Parts: sequence; C-alpha cells; structure tokens
Amino acid sequence: MELLTLQRRSLTNSIDIGGEFYPLAIIAGPCVIESEDLCLYIAEELAMIATRTGVLPVFKASFDKANRTSVTSFRGPGLEEGLRILENVRKNSGLPVTTDIHLPEQAAPAGEVVDILQIPAFLCRQTDILVAAGKTGKAVNVKKGQFVAPEDMRFAADKIASTGNGKIMLTERGASFGYRDLVVDMRSLVQLADLGFPVVFDATHSVQKMGGQGGGVSGGTPRFIGPLSRAAVATGAVSAVFIETHPDPAHALSDGGNMLPLSELEPLIKSLVRIIESLKVDAS
Repeated sequence: MELLTLQRRSLTNSIDIGGEFYPLAIIAGPCVIESEDLCLYIAEELAMIATRTGVLPVFKASFDKANRTSVTSFRGPGLEEGLRILENVRKNSGLPVTTDIHLPEQAAPAGEVVDILQIPAFLCRQTDILVAAGKTGKAVNVKKGQFVAPEDMRFAADKIASTGNGKIMLTERGASFGYRDLVVDMRSLVQLADLGFPVVFDATHSVQKMGGQGGGVSGGTPRFIGPLSRAAVATGAVSAVFIETHPDPAHALSDGGNMLPLSELEPLIKSLVRIIESLKVDAS
C-alpha cells in the first residue's frame, strides 16, 4: 500500500498527522462551542479513547459558525470567548486543538491558540483567507468545496505554500449531488493524496443534508458515518478522520442531525484501527 506510506509525514513535532507514530488521527468534537463544560467533557473523553485505541486525538470546536442556514441559528460564543475556551481545553486536556476561521483577520488571533487552522469548504478558493492562514505558520486544514474537483485543490494548497508554510492538510467532505444531498467519491481521497499532503476524511459533514430538516435547519443520515469512514480508511489514502460528536446530538445547537453520538465514537475508532492494521499486513 504505497499511499499509506506516502502519507506518513509529520506536520509539526507535536501534531503527527500523517506521521509514523500513530496509525490514524481522529479530529473530533462538537460542531460549535456550546459551553466550556461541554468542550472539556468531550475533550477528556476523546483523550481517554485515544489512550485506549492508540490514535492521535485532535479536539475540534467552532467559536463561530458563520455559515449557518438561518440568521436565527446559534453561531457560538464568538472569537474572543471562543478562543479563551479552546485555550483552556488545550491546557487542561493536553490535546492539540483545531477550529475554523471565516475571515482573514481571524487567522492571526486563532493561530496564537490552536494547533491547526481549518478553512471551511465554502471558502476553499478564497485567496485572502488561505494566505492569512498560511502566514500564521500553523498547520492549515482546507476542506474541499462540494463544488471542487479533487485535483484542483492543488491551487488552494499553492496559495498557502506561497507564504512558505508547507504544513497543509486537505479534507474530503463529499460533493454536491442534487440540491440537498452529498455523495463521497472514494477516488477523490486517492486523488487528494496524490497531491502530496495528508488527507482527512470528514465523516459527519459527508452525510449532511443542508436544510434537510426544513425551517432553515440542516439534517443528515448519521447511520452512514461508520460505513463511509471504514471505506475511506480502507483506501489507504487517509491520515485522519474528522468526526463531529456530541453526548446528545438530538439537542445539539448545531449540526445535530449529522453528528455521531459520543457513546459510539470509541467502537468506530477501534474498527478503523483494525482496518489500518490489516492494510499494514497486506503491505508486508
């Protein structure tokens, strides 16, 4: 499995996504920062799961969801308070932390707190935000737009690399299929890996149905999170899996319809690790 070997590279000394020391990285957390207590609880659970499964854990939560369907939807605590909470999560859990940014001017302050800056799929072609993220020197994870061909993500990577920052990750989150559905083309993962950067599979946004619950609320089909994650890892092209998770998705304040219940996270991770180990056996 040459692709599996290709992706074994380290972004930083502390974040070994695609590196040699972990079979897989798991980027997990709630969609949005609902409260500091919730973030600390999920981070602690993720840390314990990682210890038991041997994966590299990265905590994820958004301080502002600027791309909510409805203007009345909960967006989060905002930049200042959100970064304070993320800094506290990082300090208390010991986990690397990532969050998304929606404006170029958010890159610098977020880069002072988090380990990985995430660029939302809708913004993956926006030059100013990509360059601003690159200038922080932090790892930058760019989500492939639902409207972008995988091979064209090299141009997004080039914009970040133009700043001298080569710590780039590319995420597959499905392609638009009709008005409210997404489909994951597993070939895309291999094509993204061919660009030479660690590849992330976003398992939960890939099952999202934008506005699918009506009334300006997105829905999803979470029963496909496990099958799609296992299929993605089995390609040998994936270095990390992104999973939004919550103790009670039905009452989550954002993206509850496509999140994985926290109680199901560890069994899924264990199945992914078994696939990774089987790929190593096949390669030998």
